[in-house]
Amino acid sequence: MPRPNWFFGFPLDGSFVRELPELPANFRRFHPEDVHLTLAFLGSCGQTAAERALSALDARLQIEPMTPIAVSLGEVVAMGGSGRNYTALSALLDAGRAEATAAILSLRDPLTHAASGRIENRAPKPHVSIARPRARASEADRRAGLSWASQMRLQGVHARLERIALYTWNEVRHERLFEIVEERRLT
Repeated sequence: MPRPNWFFGFPLDGSFVRELPELPANFRRFHPEDVHLTLAFLGSCGQTAAERALSALDARLQIEPMTPIAVSLGEVVAMGGSGRNYTALSALLDAGRAEATAAILSLRDPLTHAASGRIENRAPKPHVSIARPRARASEADRRAGLSWASQMRLQGVHARLERIALYTWNEVRHERLFEIVEERRLT
């Protein structure tokens, strides 16, 4: 198994994924407890570097406390990778997009810099991943995934981003992909 990735995210109630229509062949639905909005991706930096980033988060929240953000989900789109080789199907935010973007802009670079000395060059795009294509997904499977995504209507899914969690890969990935290592409640 490759070295696990680490990231910060806002956990949210993912129970809605159980009620989504059946996914096309060779896709994996996220476990409800894996559903989150990514704040900062640290990569395979290791636990020590991730803990440095957690300390940076604590320091930042001490100086600039963050309040919970009310969000609602919107359009489901392909994310990651390039073109047809996307890595996830994710819901963009409708309500709360500006607030989530501001939170990411405020915290992402201090966290990634503390972990690895790097900063992110891409503009934030707040999203909540709900499914991934499996490695064996064919081009036809991926087209079916895009068709499935275009039919999703998640505007009725509302949540509050009230915690920031440090995640890593789950040891047993056949059921859950991620595990929360530490979390901080927003005031």
